[in-house]
Parts: sequence; C-alpha cells; structure tokens
Amino acid sequence: MPIRIQSELPAKEILENENIFVMDENRAMHQDIRPLQVLILNNMPVKQDTELQLLRALSNTPLQVDVTFMNTKTHVSLNTSASHLNKFYSTFDEIKDRKFDGMIITGAPVEDISFEEVDYWEETCQIMDWAETHVTSTLHICWAAQAGYYHYYGINKEQLPGKLFGVYEHKVMNRKIPLVRGFDDIFMAPHSRHTQTPSEAIHACSEITVLAESEIAGVFLAIAENGKKIFVAGHPEYDRYTLNNEYYRDLNKGLPITVPENYYPGNDPEQKPLLQWRSHSNNLYSNWLNYYVYQVTPYIL
Repeated sequence: MPIRIQSELPAKEILENENIFVMDENRAMHQDIRPLQVLILNNMPVKQDTELQLLRALSNTPLQVDVTFMNTKTHVSLNTSASHLNKFYSTFDEIKDRKFDGMIITGAPVEDISFEEVDYWEETCQIMDWAETHVTSTLHICWAAQAGYYHYYGINKEQLPGKLFGVYEHKVMNRKIPLVRGFDDIFMAPHSRHTQTPSEAIHACSEITVLAESEIAGVFLAIAENGKKIFVAGHPEYDRYTLNNEYYRDLNKGLPITVPENYYPGNDPEQKPLLQWRSHSNNLYSNWLNYYVYQVTPYIL
C-alpha cells in the first residue's frame, strides 16, 4: 500500500530502504484517487520511533493512505524536537473542522498516574468525543485503550504487582468478527506496562466484545459499536528491538527491570530477539483499514 506522507519526514527514507512503497505529496497530487485519511495522535515520547512503527504497520494493503500526525498542545514534549513537531505535526485546533476515515491514538508513558493527573487528559477526552462525529473508526493502543475504557465505559485501570514485559500468547475468542480474520487460534504479541484494565470488567460490559485474550496479559483486543471503537492492550506495532531498547534503557538507569519474557532465545539478552508477532500485527492493521475504515467510510468525507 502506498503511504502518503510529507516528503521530508525522516521515516520516509527508512521505509523506502525497507522496500515499503511510500508516496510523497507531489506524486500523490497527480493520482485520480481519494486516499483514506488517517489521523495519528502520537503521545509517545520519542515520536519518530512510533511514526516509523505505525507507518510500517499500515503498509500492507493495496489501499492508499494519507497520514496526518497530531500532538496535544497541552503537553510539552521533552524527547522530540520542537522543530520536528512544528514541521510534521498538527494540533487539534488545526484539524478539528476536518473529518477522517480512521484515527490511531497511541500509548503514552503515563500509566503510573491517574488519568485525571495527566496534563493532556482533558484534551484527550475532547479528541475522543470529537472522534464520535468526525472519524469512521478509532484504534486505541495500550494506554489509549485504557483511557478509552475509562472515558467511554467508566472502567478504571489497576496497578499490576510488577511490570508486564515481554511477548505473550493470546487466544482468539470470536472468529466471526472480521477484525481477527486470518488470525491463528494462538498468536503472540508484545506488552510493556505497569497497569491493566481488569478483564472481568471488560467482559461484564455489554457494549464491548472481546476478540482476543491472554491468560497472563488479559484482554488484548476488543471492539465496540461495530468497529467504530477498537481497543488494543499491547503493542503489535513494536519492531524487533523495541523491548530490547526499553530493557537496556531501564537497566542503564538503574531501574528495577526483568528480562522481557518469551523474547530472547534461551532468555539470554545477548541473543538477537525473536520477531514472533509481525504477521499478526500486519493482519490486524490490514483488517482494520479494510473492514472498519475503507468498507464503511463515505466516499465524500
């Protein structure tokens, strides 16, 4: 799938080197086609890494996607330069009069504090409410999934006794839903978090359908309102070395951290991590774009 992004976005060269078809603005202007408009609210601290991971994940269907990146104006990013944000990102005020086929809200490293303590919580709620009338389908990832459960259904998160950190088995619970079409019965996915939304509370909510779950990691994938809202508890967009980088980052800071589970061969951090989740990650994003964005969005937004 050709991804349409700004010509000077740093991720463009990396994606092209991976043989991913990236279309810049100049070429896209000469094609007689309406691309899908996808908005990405990127709350991760190192935004360039998340840009690359999500653009890679969106690159596996024949659909053309025009990506717009957004950040919250109520939070000052300390890990991404102001020049990068000013050049490649929009604020909510700048896009709120537009409509989008799809939106992705990323995770954020703020799970150890309550939602109301997050400096951009009110703005995030405003964006989630706005999406009800301006976005065909929204994908909530990790912290954003917890935020969605809380904002829409009043289901609060809870602290885990220790960090859930590694790659875990998940079982498909409902094969009749197109979002998991093509999934194996058991599949792997990465997690990296200190909190969780209680599985029993999610199952008890009649508005939510659970699609995949792990005995260790809890509910991984759930859907509501026929796909208008989708919740992903883990990080299927992570690349091979993301957990590795998080492990050594915390280790070098002297923070308490364990070796990621089911990640290194022989549980040895000196070994190259195993990439065990890419095919199902590609399947998830492809199914989302096809069945919940492309197939149901109006031609004229």
